Amino acid sequence: MGADRHDAAEQGTVVTPSAEFPPLDDAERAALGRIGARWHGPRRADDLPVDPTPGRRAGRPAPTRFGRLTPIDMFTVAQPDELVATGAAHLPGNRFGRAVTRIRRTLVGPPLASSSVLYERMRKLVALPVLSSDLLSSVAYGPEAMLVVLVLAGSAALGLALPLAALLVVLMVAVGLSYRQTIPAYPHGAGSYIVAGDNLGRTPGLAAAAGLMLDYVLTVSVSVAAGVHAVTSALPGLTPWTVPLGVLVIGVLLAGNLRGVRTAGNIFVLPTYAFVVVVLAVLAVGYAKAAARGFAPVPPPAVPATEGLGLLLVLRAFSSGAVSMTGIEAVSNAVPAFRPTEWRNARTTLGWMVAMLVTLFAGLVGLIHLDGLVPRADETLLSQLGRVTFPSGPGYAILQVTTALILLLAANTAFNDFPRLLFFMARDGHAPRRFLHMGDRLAFSNGLVALALAAAGVFVAFGGHTERLIPLYAVGVFLAFTLSQTGMVVHWRRRPGPGRRRRLAVNAVGATLSGLVLVTAAVAKFTEGAWVVVVAVPLLVLLFRRIHRHYATLHRALALHPPPPGPSGPAGSAEGEELPQQVRHLVIVPVARLNRASLRALAYATSLGRPTLAVHIAPEEAEADRFREQWRAWGDHLRLETIVSPYRSVIGPLAHYLEALHSSRPELTLTVIVPEVVLRRRRHRLLHSRAEQRLRAALRALPGVVVTSVPVHVSH
Repeated sequence: MGADRHDAAEQGTVVTPSAEFPPLDDAERAALGRIGARWHGPRRADDLPVDPTPGRRAGRPAPTRFGRLTPIDMFTVAQPDELVATGAAHLPGNRFGRAVTRIRRTLVGPPLASSSVLYERMRKLVALPVLSSDLLSSVAYGPEAMLVVLVLAGSAALGLALPLAALLVVLMVAVGLSYRQTIPAYPHGAGSYIVAGDNLGRTPGLAAAAGLMLDYVLTVSVSVAAGVHAVTSALPGLTPWTVPLGVLVIGVLLAGNLRGVRTAGNIFVLPTYAFVVVVLAVLAVGYAKAAARGFAPVPPPAVPATEGLGLLLVLRAFSSGAVSMTGIEAVSNAVPAFRPTEWRNARTTLGWMVAMLVTLFAGLVGLIHLDGLVPRADETLLSQLGRVTFPSGPGYAILQVTTALILLLAANTAFNDFPRLLFFMARDGHAPRRFLHMGDRLAFSNGLVALALAAAGVFVAFGGHTERLIPLYAVGVFLAFTLSQTGMVVHWRRRPGPGRRRRLAVNAVGATLSGLVLVTAAVAKFTEGAWVVVVAVPLLVLLFRRIHRHYATLHRALALHPPPPGPSGPAGSAEGEELPQQVRHLVIVPVARLNRASLRALAYATSLGRPTLAVHIAPEEAEADRFREQWRAWGDHLRLETIVSPYRSVIGPLAHYLEALHSSRPELTLTVIVPEVVLRRRRHRLLHSRAEQRLRAALRALPGVVVTSVPVHVSH
């Protein structure tokens, strides 16, 4: 196993803030050295007009536009040529930005330094409730989902609940053991995306990722819908507010997770443990009462059959009960979130989770059978069981409160794993690179926000109704289960060693059982809504491949290549230069009128020591003549080109003019220097056309054009 872990360590990537900045490969490093050897220009900062590494200065109160303030050091000197930005350097420079920052820090807390990433990881007792809330909460609706289907064939069909539950327990244990083997083999992330992609290929890996992403979004939607339903069942007056309440809960979960993994874990520890303790108390009291009557089952009330008891109905019941397993993969996806030794702590936590799941699920199904309970539209089975077990006292109320809390917080598992999955996909170029970025609290803020928005959209679209969301639930996650375990079968076949056959057999059993549930769920629930997932998975895979194609094209365009032999002449085209001596400039200054802003831009352009051309766009010939006369009065220091635009457009004619210049001399770099007036007060900007910003945006799309702004700040 040690060799396997070493191999996986090379394939995985430790989750750190530096993951946004991948290293150069050997070929690029060699090309970089050859390019640098032919670089003709200043090699050091010795000729700079300012010291780039300022020392610490004593701060004295000084008048500023904000009053008399004592300067705060924005940087500290770590070593020669290296500064470290202090916390003050991260504050915006304007009042509005600072106000927004204060609000954000009030909600999510002060920023954490990158060096704190290790301390933001979870110990086992915190990771267990954080990662198991989804899995354990499913026992509140999983048994009922199975019985709701069986009761369609009448009360007699409820007798099949025990053998189906036994099969589901076998499935839980098999999949749990499979993931316990996967974690040590992939200690830097044992999620289905990594395992399937590494062993089965890119497309199966992307299919597993698509299934998991849909599952995470549905986990949040279903959990919040079930939790809100529990609340509105106890307080019917809140029923019209189901959708706003659900969106509010998703917002609270988002805010909690934006505070960081460790802080979010501390928030969600108590409700999860409380739910487990209360359900265990229900089981203990319920089975004690059953033992007192010799474990004789109470006959269930007669329910007329509306469907025949056929194979399809049994398969539907089995796949519905399998939703109790959603979330079992959470630990394998979150291995990097554990404290060292990560894989060992993750494997132990997974073992605890599976043991608790089997105990609660099997115990509840058995007790429901012994008490003769049947599903009802107006009350959940767990609520009925609580009333029977605790006919008096606060026990029933405590059960309902903890159930509502665990259902509402079950979505937290998805908030932990969804951003991490996006991180690994973005690392491989299959998702936008922004998902690599860690926020102020060392959480993947962009991934968290994306999950919250997607889940809120699904919740609103389905009106917060749990029964409409459940049919979509199992297909995606069991697709990921199947591909992951199949990938591990291939993994063990490629790696001979002691215990290989046993490990291969365990994963093969897990893959087979997961595949059967996948096919069953897809077929039995296809018309009930599973078709949405069946269609969405290939569409997402196509999207991921398109994103990867874009990043691959971008990488090829920006990759370093050795320069051709011989002297370094001009580059074949603009944007192809890699050496200073290859760059050929033409500086262009658009001038609307002669004032302090335009003269400063002209002065800046001239100071660069490159050929400079001024361009004026006039709406008619008379204006062109007037501007040329003003230009001569200034002294005619630079070449002026006047363009008459009879349709009064400025940006279009200027852009086409630059394109014409670039076409005539493709090797030229056209440096466009735009005068810009910067106003202090935001409300004053509404009084101006902001033509400079629109001009910059239009010119940046042109090849061979570099746009630079020369600002003039107006303080009042």
